[in-house]
Amino acid sequence: MPLKLAIVGRPNVGKSTLFNRLVGKRLALVDDRPGVTRDRRYAEGSIGDMDLTLIDTAGYEDVSDDSLESRMREQTELALEDGDVILFMMDAREGVTSLDRIFAERLRKQHKPVILLANKAESRESGGGVGEAHALGFGEPVAISAEHGEGMADLYAAIRDASVDIFVEEIDEPDKPIRIAIIGRPNAGKSTLINRLIGEDRLLTGPEAGITRDSISVDWEYEGQNIRLVDTAGMRRKARVQEKLEKLSVADTIRAITYAEVVVLVMDKDNAFDVQDLQLADLVEREGRALVYVAAKWDLEDQPQARMAELKHLADDKLPQLRGAPFVALSAHSGRGVDRLMPAVLKAHETWSVKVKTKDLNDWLALATQRHPPPAVDGKRIKTKYMAQTKARPPTFVLFASRAASLPEHYIRYLTNSLRESFDLPGTPLRLTIKGGSENPYASGGAKSGPERYKGDAKTAPRAVRKKAEEESHLPGKALEQKKTRVAKPRIIGAVKNSASKKAGSSVAVQKGARGGARQVSRSGRVRTGQKHLPKK
Repeated sequence: MPLKLAIVGRPNVGKSTLFNRLVGKRLALVDDRPGVTRDRRYAEGSIGDMDLTLIDTAGYEDVSDDSLESRMREQTELALEDGDVILFMMDAREGVTSLDRIFAERLRKQHKPVILLANKAESRESGGGVGEAHALGFGEPVAISAEHGEGMADLYAAIRDASVDIFVEEIDEPDKPIRIAIIGRPNAGKSTLINRLIGEDRLLTGPEAGITRDSISVDWEYEGQNIRLVDTAGMRRKARVQEKLEKLSVADTIRAITYAEVVVLVMDKDNAFDVQDLQLADLVEREGRALVYVAAKWDLEDQPQARMAELKHLADDKLPQLRGAPFVALSAHSGRGVDRLMPAVLKAHETWSVKVKTKDLNDWLALATQRHPPPAVDGKRIKTKYMAQTKARPPTFVLFASRAASLPEHYIRYLTNSLRESFDLPGTPLRLTIKGGSENPYASGGAKSGPERYKGDAKTAPRAVRKKAEEESHLPGKALEQKKTRVAKPRIIGAVKNSASKKAGSSVAVQKGARGGARQVSRSGRVRTGQKHLPKK
């Protein structure tokens, strides 16, 4: 088990920045304003050759009432109890403040190794603050810059020295957990639901809307199965999201949906399936994740059966692409119906991971096309050939058919709905791809079409034409231009037999004789002499 480091301090000293640097990812939200982090976040990280479990905490506030700051302080104290080594961070630019002194008094009662970090020490103005840090009573402060990565070697040495006497237990690598993201609008009861499931006040809750800002992961075990619950920030309509921090929270929620396997959509029973809930469900379907509907605050419903039938009808009517998704009505505050959530989630995960045999798919395809044959397009009927599943999570199928591009969209929906009903895949996003299997590979542009054939003079061999073109391609530009514009000269024929001269109408050249006279050449190629033929007797 890696060494646990709890990063604590007053607000806006750079705790989340150091957390992201040691983790190696931008997991925690970072902003210039104080109080961005509210819950405690766990993540695996490292420094040098040391594996770490890092705990990011909210800024420490010295309040003990029922306010939000008081509940944030309680989360920080729980992180102090859980950590093996405490990284106490202060701002070197501002120096030691009264809140730093109060928190230092609290840490002296912890009886755990405390490493004092003077953050933002990259400038000259921070030298005085580093000197003031000695007064807190935790020894020599480690000057670092979490944003620029300065002082990490000194931090590694301090952690190594502080953890010499700490026994780190070696445990086996746990099985890969099922990632479940809890999403919904603000103040829908997402954090309260997670606390009720795991049986402890792990996440910050309250009557205020928008308490959760980061996506917080909570590892849990349910009936021997490792579960990772991800609490997300509430998502409002895009037109209402104006502040930079809320935009970062929304982006973090979308990333949690992308990396989840099952998504639980928590809705208020009175305003279920409004525009924002429908957009969230559609986003889950487009990302290809299993979906479970949850109607929260069900203990306040007067007519539960009639309302449940109405909500199921709304789900099938508004989201037909997720027809049959599990629907759970519960109350996270009282615990009513919470025990039905995890069986529905595991059932949705099992359906999402299903694999169908190719033989069963093709038997189903034959029956489906027999019951409803593919339509004829442009007077030609489309023929389906065979079908196979290419991947799961979500189930993805490919159908080979003739003239695949002409298959209408309504017939593809018919196949998808029939596939969902026949193989019992309710509420799971299905992917059906149509591919053509009858294209001629030797046609122009096909996979085996090869180079384009020569379409010039039929008497000229294609090989000779290609050879000539290749020879001309090696000529320089001026030489090639001269060759194209060159005028053919008349050919001089000697006193030999020439087959080309046998053609009627061909021109006959005259060559000079040895004595300077001209010798006439006949069309047959014979040289005429001055001797006259004697008349026949």
